[in-house]
Amino acid sequence: MKAIIAEKPSVAREIAQLLGAHEKKEGYLLFGNGYCVTWALGHLIALGMPEDYGIRGFNKASLPIFPNPFILTLKKLKKPNGYEPDPSALKQLNIIKQVISQCSSIIVATDAGREGELIFRYIYQYLNCQKPFERLWISSLTEKAIEDGFKNLQPGDAFDGLYQAAKARSEADWLVGINATQALTIAGNQDFYSLGRVQTPTLALICQRFLQHQNFTKQKYFQIQLSHRKEYTDFTSLSLLQWEEKKQAEQIQKSIDREGRAFVEDVSITTVKEQSPLLFDLTELQKEANRKLGLSADEVLKVAQSLYEKKFITYPRTGSKYIPEDLWPEIPELVRILNTSNQFKPLISTLKFGNFNKRIVNDLKVTDHHGLLITTKVPSALTATEKAIYEMIAYRLLESLSHACTKQVSHIMIKVHHYEFQIRGSKILEKGWRTIKGILSDNENSNNKNEVLTELPEFKIGDELKISKTELLEKVTQPPRLFTEADLLSAMENAGRSMENKEEQKSLSNIGIGTPATRASIIETLLSRNYIIRKNKTLHPTDKGLQVYDLVKDKKIANVQMTTEWEIALAEIEKGEIDSTQFMNDIQHYTAEITSELLSLHIPQENIPQLKCPKCQQHHLIIKEKIVKCPDEQCSWTLFRTICGVQLSIKDLTLLLTQHKTSLIKDMKSKNGKKFNAFIVLKDDWQTVFEFK
Repeated sequence: MKAIIAEKPSVAREIAQLLGAHEKKEGYLLFGNGYCVTWALGHLIALGMPEDYGIRGFNKASLPIFPNPFILTLKKLKKPNGYEPDPSALKQLNIIKQVISQCSSIIVATDAGREGELIFRYIYQYLNCQKPFERLWISSLTEKAIEDGFKNLQPGDAFDGLYQAAKARSEADWLVGINATQALTIAGNQDFYSLGRVQTPTLALICQRFLQHQNFTKQKYFQIQLSHRKEYTDFTSLSLLQWEEKKQAEQIQKSIDREGRAFVEDVSITTVKEQSPLLFDLTELQKEANRKLGLSADEVLKVAQSLYEKKFITYPRTGSKYIPEDLWPEIPELVRILNTSNQFKPLISTLKFGNFNKRIVNDLKVTDHHGLLITTKVPSALTATEKAIYEMIAYRLLESLSHACTKQVSHIMIKVHHYEFQIRGSKILEKGWRTIKGILSDNENSNNKNEVLTELPEFKIGDELKISKTELLEKVTQPPRLFTEADLLSAMENAGRSMENKEEQKSLSNIGIGTPATRASIIETLLSRNYIIRKNKTLHPTDKGLQVYDLVKDKKIANVQMTTEWEIALAEIEKGEIDSTQFMNDIQHYTAEITSELLSLHIPQENIPQLKCPKCQQHHLIIKEKIVKCPDEQCSWTLFRTICGVQLSIKDLTLLLTQHKTSLIKDMKSKNGKKFNAFIVLKDDWQTVFEFK
């Protein structure tokens, strides 16, 4: 009998349905045809924590910690007294062990990517299993994809490179995260600071942009706009020069008014082909959904994963925007599926079957998985958000199969006295892919922000243009925009392009920090650490985030370039081009350097008052960023500082513990998301309650 190990119960059920489940057992499904399918619950096995190596607490003498070898442990849950094994993980692991013991070989059906490979290999290693295994590698959960996958099972060792890259990433993150976090926390006199290999450079990007925005000095400037009419067409021209002094600009405006005419100096008309967009990869989908729907990167990933598990789209954690040649014959069927929908039918009539644009076909640019596609399964019972994401992917497929949009772009230069003015315009010659959504101009994504989608009359050099009106435009220089999640994802994706060294920039231009599959979790980690917050659609660092950035901005831990280079190394390990040993040696050397750097820091402490425990009245309270507690375990009085999304200040803590009532706390959030203001009152039984004004 063969054991099939899926990543989640939902995937196991899809495989079971195809193979014909014979009998349902607790934690697995039995088949009459020699198969038994079970599942992990995500990461059942993880790298051990310092306590598993006998290192308890944060101790300067223990750093840096270099496990040799790394210990694998059962997934643990954080409890008040430390970490404890997860009972559900233990139960499922024992079921997997039991299933494997009854089988002669294994088929690996975890998600086809780095993390999916790591989930299985850690279980395999933890159970000290020696049985042979094959790999089911699929990009969707449709019946056809699963059937084809079982017909083309691949040798398990064909994915050793993928496993080595996943293992190296996991161990590198452990070394950097554990040592850096402990070092900075020790330097901060036990105030907890979390740092990470990818997390900290990402925080640095957000803080740099925020400080550039905050420190930007706005400056006024003036431009002159002229109004014209020719061949019954009204249009305007704009001065090339910008003036800082209003008086000077006004004098020039008056002289132009007196002149009343301009002459055409140069005419440039070019035909531009605007190529159709490629398919979505995960990052591009997250950016688009953040811009258009206001969804976070994490929300988009969860919705896409749900659509994948319902068999409506292909595997979402992809870093490619292309498909391989052998998938091209299946594309017309996907278009026919959309043609059954009243929403898409009119759009598909603009496409010509047999004459689709093949720009998305490129075997060399397909990574583990191809670009995001819909499947042949017609969607049903979707939530509003699932429907919106599905439609985005469907529209993008139709756009990618359409031909280029052709525009005629006009750039006319005119002169009044010796002052030059420009007229810009463009007209659509062939709508091409822009027919699909009917959006003929997209200045947000256009290379030319000044392009106006309007037809201009004909011009030739020497033409005289009358000036019907002059207008002085007062403008202000704008600071760099604060990051939205879409902007941050772009910055993470293109981190290599920001390097000052042009040679390095060229070699790293297409490498970012993190991967499409992990960038959402990095942003969520920064939010959960209270390093950043969402304000409307933008990301702002908190005071704590800025403090951490200020401490580490010149240290190696915040170096975006270093993280980018590691992503290259991990990709090379995956391809078998380099050995993971050298990479891990480099990581250890780097870890030793950053640990030393961080331990040498001096972090000024918040002026914390001596406050007695209100319950036992015997001990001074320990006041941390997140918690206030009595050091006496018998008393164990505890207060969490963050209440309904607002952290209690030292001033309000002092009021609460000395006068039993805070000042009015504003903008707290209830469970349903509504904001409210209230006092927090300490009752006689040492519990806190709200008192409303």
